Amino acid sequence: MKIWEKKTNFRFNKEIESFTSSKDSKIDLFLAPHDVIGTIAHVIMLKSIELLNQKDFRILIYELRNIYIYEILKNNFQIEEGIEDVHSQIEFLLTNRLGEVGKKVHSGRSRNDQVLVDLKLFVRTEIKEIVYMTSSFFDLLLKLSEQHKNILMPGYTHYQIAMPSSFGLWFAAYAESLIDDLLLMQTAYRIVNKNPLGSAAGYGSSLPLNRKMTTDLLGFENLNYNVVYAQMGRGKMERIVSESIASLARTLSKMAQDICLYLSQNFDFISFPDHLTTGSSIMPHKKNPDVFEIIRAKCNRITSLPNEISLISSNLCSGYHRDFQIIKERFLPIFEEIKKCFFMFQYMLNHITIKKDILQDEKYKNLFSVEVVNKLVVEKGYSFREAYQKVGLDIQNGSFKPFTKSCYSHEGSIGNLCNLQVKNLMQDVLKEFDFDQIDKVIKRLIYSKIYFDEFSKNPIFV
Repeated sequence: MKIWEKKTNFRFNKEIESFTSSKDSKIDLFLAPHDVIGTIAHVIMLKSIELLNQKDFRILIYELRNIYIYEILKNNFQIEEGIEDVHSQIEFLLTNRLGEVGKKVHSGRSRNDQVLVDLKLFVRTEIKEIVYMTSSFFDLLLKLSEQHKNILMPGYTHYQIAMPSSFGLWFAAYAESLIDDLLLMQTAYRIVNKNPLGSAAGYGSSLPLNRKMTTDLLGFENLNYNVVYAQMGRGKMERIVSESIASLARTLSKMAQDICLYLSQNFDFISFPDHLTTGSSIMPHKKNPDVFEIIRAKCNRITSLPNEISLISSNLCSGYHRDFQIIKERFLPIFEEIKKCFFMFQYMLNHITIKKDILQDEKYKNLFSVEVVNKLVVEKGYSFREAYQKVGLDIQNGSFKPFTKSCYSHEGSIGNLCNLQVKNLMQDVLKEFDFDQIDKVIKRLIYSKIYFDEFSKNPIFV
């Protein structure tokens, strides 16, 4: 069944249907709970503008809630063969069970604004989960930073031994990186959190829709006011959100690369239990960091998505295009991908072992050359350039004697990590997300009794 069919006994070409629908029936399952939530809000609005009578309103709300609670939440919901998408499936269920009243839910809507509101409700929920996972990972990194803050390790530039670092500094660096990633996510969230419902196919509706009401019912921060722009946001919204997820993926990928290096015998800075690494079918000594290599690959693939979305949508004129379906196929699964990467990364780091006394190895003695230069400047009155030249010559002729005491005290250095300040920065970012609103919206629309004010026609939830 196609909700756009106009003729009885209409037969759509099966090859065209297969090619154009592609993975819609599977991908759309991600959107099922959000389609019901959006439809309930739309039905409430239709009742408020008297396009539904009380009887029709009651039975529609009752059945929509049944679909949500007893089919979707219990994983009994599916898109039946021959039904085009999640919107068609829900309308089919309503019509099949309630008769002609089921067809009334599409008044004042198009599948264009319907899928947009579904996507935004879905993305809002997924961003909430990702932010919570990021916050938990951040807490673990700061915990490890404090735990290992006095264990020194070599820092590198150009893959060459550079200056002293510490595991405290290393863990905290990635923690602070997550703060900036969430700032980008915060911007994406605010762009998502605007209501497109009522824009229909991109040109609005001649029905007296109350778009402000559905905005409030769905807990959106504001409207996408211009109906053309609401549809122009398709593709743009996905690109901006995927860029914020890609930023998190870059942080994870970079840290995974560090771990792969540090676990190798040439570095030997860290280790993991044998049961968390893999071996070789031919080399009995191997201990491979497969988890981090897979994380690195998955995260690198995620970082390609913003560019892919941009390429698909950049030369499209305003209005809806079927090209957006291809974006949906790639976009919806990345949330689960990044969440799995966070979960596995956190699991592995809970079992990491840090090697002590790394810098006792002779090859790291030049790591302290800058310390000796600074000591000559402070204690002997050398200019920096004179001290630099002297230490450089000592290293060349083999007479250099390292000064291995760490004297770092400024903010953000190995002697003053400022982890409390970093933690406070993260708390400030987290406060800007209004995730409580998402849960309130669902609870109200699914479980509250709904009445209407006799004069204003506005819904009242009890």
